[in-house]
Amino acid sequence: MRQTLRIGAILIAVALVAAACAKPSSSSTPTTTTAKFTGCMVTDTGGINDKSFNQTSWQGMQAAAATNPSKITVKYLPSTTTSDYAKIIVTVGFLMGPATQSAALANTKQKFAIVDCSYASFCLSTSAHPHVAPNIDQLVFNTVQDGFLGGYLAAGMSKTGKVATYGGEKFGTVTIYMDGFWDGVQYYNKQHHTNVQVLGWSEPSQNGTFAGSFTNITAGETIANTFIHDGADIIFPVAGGVGLGSAKAVQAADSSGKHIAMYWVDTDGCVSAATYCPYFITSVEKGIATAVKTAVVAAAAGAFRGGTYVGTLSNGGAVLAPFHTWSTKVPATLQTELKAVEAQIIAGKIVPVTKSPV
Repeated sequence: MRQTLRIGAILIAVALVAAACAKPSSSSTPTTTTAKFTGCMVTDTGGINDKSFNQTSWQGMQAAAATNPSKITVKYLPSTTTSDYAKIIVTVGFLMGPATQSAALANTKQKFAIVDCSYASFCLSTSAHPHVAPNIDQLVFNTVQDGFLGGYLAAGMSKTGKVATYGGEKFGTVTIYMDGFWDGVQYYNKQHHTNVQVLGWSEPSQNGTFAGSFTNITAGETIANTFIHDGADIIFPVAGGVGLGSAKAVQAADSSGKHIAMYWVDTDGCVSAATYCPYFITSVEKGIATAVKTAVVAAAAGAFRGGTYVGTLSNGGAVLAPFHTWSTKVPATLQTELKAVEAQIIAGKIVPVTKSPV
């Protein structure tokens, strides 16, 4: 029932998108009376400061406005707020898929973009909507590719022979990361004749550990402590802000003399969660800000096309973040191997088991 009510609230937010969206507020970039184009972003759960995809999408919106401040203004609204239409509405997250599709079908002249949703695969039941609305720009990311690199790196860095991953909720946009991570560990094992184990996820069975939330920091801490107890020394949360709880657990373990590290997800954790940067070997990133910026700028220029953008290793839309404080801790030989594996994935010579989201 709660899920039904929540989707209903999102549908109202997307289908009406507020008069507030056309008026100045604390959530908008500075505007002038000469602004001709308004972009409005509707957040998913977690809010604008989730240190994950909502926050990064908003950075893309702001970057778009910065390209032409006299013409483009942008705003954001939480998904429970209603408003009139802006020139482009950017919704964020898997759960926004059905509501965005319904609103787009009902308002064919309105332009939409949605982050982390491919209607060709796991974002929407095609039986409910057999025709994808052409006025939606779908921004998705083949994170199985950089997840694969992350798994390979984790297997190469682990001292205990156990690494771990878990999700916020069991959505395709979450498990694709976990699949890539699993695949990368298995590939490392094959190449190096090792037996590094993955805790928290099985790619063959599609079963694993989930926090049941993208905001419950306590759950993230509990899950990480369980993995640490079970021997994992590298943890990859795919759970938005929940990962902050895992970072807290990793920090505590490190303080007690255990050598535990982790990854961040979606954004560069050393930027979005800088306090915990010393514990992040890397981050498995999506190029969300660039994708959103491109969508808004294109719409403002009258070049909106709809359809699907897929971020990959080759176009910079799905990459590993810099190693930052770990740059001297990751062996040079392993860094060289990673570059070679990346090149082979781009060339199609290494094909992860899990396929692209479209």
